[in-house]
Amino acid sequence: MPSSAPLIDIGRIYAEPAALDLPRGREIVARWPDATIVPVESHWRIPELHGDEANVRRWVRIKREALVVGVKKTLTVRPNGRSADFIAPSTANGCAMACAYCYVPRRKGYSNPITVFANIDRIAGSIVKHLRTQGPKPEPNQCDPLDWVYDLGENSDCSADALLSDNVHDLVDLFTSVDGAKASFATKYVNRELLKWDPKGRTRVRFSLMPAAMAKLTDIRTTPVPERIAAIDDFVAAGYEVHVNFSPVIVEPGWQDAWRELFRQLDAGIGPAAKAQLACEVILLTHNAALHEVNLGWHPTAEEVLWRPDLQEPKRSENGAINVRYRTHEKRGYVQELLALIAEELPYCRVRYAF
Repeated sequence: MPSSAPLIDIGRIYAEPAALDLPRGREIVARWPDATIVPVESHWRIPELHGDEANVRRWVRIKREALVVGVKKTLTVRPNGRSADFIAPSTANGCAMACAYCYVPRRKGYSNPITVFANIDRIAGSIVKHLRTQGPKPEPNQCDPLDWVYDLGENSDCSADALLSDNVHDLVDLFTSVDGAKASFATKYVNRELLKWDPKGRTRVRFSLMPAAMAKLTDIRTTPVPERIAAIDDFVAAGYEVHVNFSPVIVEPGWQDAWRELFRQLDAGIGPAAKAQLACEVILLTHNAALHEVNLGWHPTAEEVLWRPDLQEPKRSENGAINVRYRTHEKRGYVQELLALIAEELPYCRVRYAF
């Protein structure tokens, strides 16, 4: 489902009045002076966006044309232990891209445009306050050998968020000014404006990769995989730590050969500096019945590979939701197959975790 339309072309902004009272909220709105401003009481309750089944047919268009500006109410830093030691409060929620397997829309009903939070000062302050209570990291772990790692983009893609506001830039700068911590975010969008920043090695960018044919089917509106690989050396040279996510791994006939080819493309596409610091995460597909129903309304072809009752079983996630994942025994075998391929094709790439 390729599209020649711009990733973001905002024509309608749903804004909480409290957000427009803040400098960042006013800056965001000023970027689209011709957009219609629609006041809303809550960024979570917008009837014409959320909960309206008719919006499924406009899934991608809403992502491109609608923006929500709100105030982040919950500023809790949560423990993680996989991608990062901690999950920082989100500066945004939702995404301009439209990956068919994305979990964020499960909470938003039938529409998932980006919500940007205007109270960036309080978000940044909550991170600094939390870090001060931690003290130095007592011992190495799989997140990082030296620093506490804070994930910035649990519910969004920070590279795309940077098209909308200076929130991500502010946090990248923040982590250059504190000791003992670094930022981290995963992305499927190459935003070369980030190369103009000065992260000083204190931000880890994790480029998500999968075989190109599968990405074309399921990673809608994202940067093509070869372009993501081609950007890695540039981001390393700009002062970022760059890792990769092999995610999600989607099982279909011939999937092993497709991943081997991807690993060879990655090996050929990056230089010694990137290889010397490369690490990866391996994440197999998790899906959800509600998202399956939404996808049938706008991209049913993707569901042919994502919704596989013959291979999947229900699984309660850490947040209590009921999802479907590959059956435990088979999944263990899939993981081992992929780890063996990584060891063969990318022997210098440390696997931080796989599940």
